[in-house]
Amino acid sequence: MKLLVFAHVPPPYHGQSYAVKLMLDNFGGNRRKWKFRKQPPNHFGIECYHVNARFSKTLEDIGEVRIGKILLILFYCLQAIWCRFRYGVENFYYVPAPGKPVALYRDWLVMLVCRPFFKHIIFNWRAAGLAKWLETAVSIHTRSFTYRLMKNADLSIVLSDFNRHDAEKLTAQRTVVVAGGIPDLCPQFETEILPRRRARIAGWKKILSGDFQNASDGDKTVNVLYLALVSRQKGAFDAVEGVALANENSPLRFRLTVIGGFASKTEETELHELIRRRGLQNAVEILGFVSAERKNQALRDADLFCFPTYYLAEGQPANLIEALAFGLPIVTTRWRAIPEMLPQAENYPGLVNPKSPEQIADALMRLTTADLAGASRGIFLQRFTLEQHLSAMARAFHDVETPGHAALLRGT
Repeated sequence: MKLLVFAHVPPPYHGQSYAVKLMLDNFGGNRRKWKFRKQPPNHFGIECYHVNARFSKTLEDIGEVRIGKILLILFYCLQAIWCRFRYGVENFYYVPAPGKPVALYRDWLVMLVCRPFFKHIIFNWRAAGLAKWLETAVSIHTRSFTYRLMKNADLSIVLSDFNRHDAEKLTAQRTVVVAGGIPDLCPQFETEILPRRRARIAGWKKILSGDFQNASDGDKTVNVLYLALVSRQKGAFDAVEGVALANENSPLRFRLTVIGGFASKTEETELHELIRRRGLQNAVEILGFVSAERKNQALRDADLFCFPTYYLAEGQPANLIEALAFGLPIVTTRWRAIPEMLPQAENYPGLVNPKSPEQIADALMRLTTADLAGASRGIFLQRFTLEQHLSAMARAFHDVETPGHAALLRGT
């Protein structure tokens, strides 16, 4: 099966671009490049022809209006049409926008130019909220034009049952749920990470019971990790406030490491000011972007993961999947599909309401004595491995072109 992948890969780096890169790499790469043309199909039976539709150079540029972006859209659309006839690609894969005007206008133009040339349209909904936004925040003309250009896709792939509404609103002919997936970054979890996590919990229980006699500063320190785009909506400010409150109410010392790029210079200045005002210079460390090796080491060294997001387009955050893979207890929000990702779902003890630093502090303190490492790792292995994700994607793609083929793949 030949698939035109109209989506960008890093940079800039975020969950969507990372997921597209993983898919391309594991489906044999971009066959537009000469070195891939003579390779046999990969074991998934998918040949990808990639148009790297990158409209923003940096995270801050995402969603911004520039005349140059319109020219880029047309340039990428011409590449896609050229691939259609040069390589005989009939299947068009696209990641639709969330509820944002500029991104929606981009989708309009792409569909208007490209859709007539392709036999099958496949949407992969990685951001959430478009359907509700169309229903409540735009004019009837915007809603009508969106339906006209984007309705009746041959396949809509959503990340969870919660996110079906976006696909169903645009009356896709078929909707399937395919959870995200990442490589297993810590195959030594059982022998190296799990014993350490349980030993740390045992030590904290002693300290909380009043046994300080032999406890060092390191024994009292709880390493909390925030790994995401650093913004107010993603919960960075609430995470800082939550750590400050936890340190005011516990004999343990919570230390927050923040990894990720800032959404804007304004928010970067405001977060540094919050840290200074709260006297957290020794309790919060901001690292910015780091290498993959440094990020994985931070996940390995962390004791808790904190991501209290209320980002409007939040889908199925890849950072939470990474935290699950490392067996990290997670403090996160009751927001969109996030509870579905966790052990015990809505009863997970690390769930808090959006914009609730006090609840974050309570959850951080509560999870220090909760043995959740095995359950978190188990959810990752059951639902979010890369092989599971790619196999499900391949089955869905094949069924578009050859109905019934997916059933044959399931039987092999």
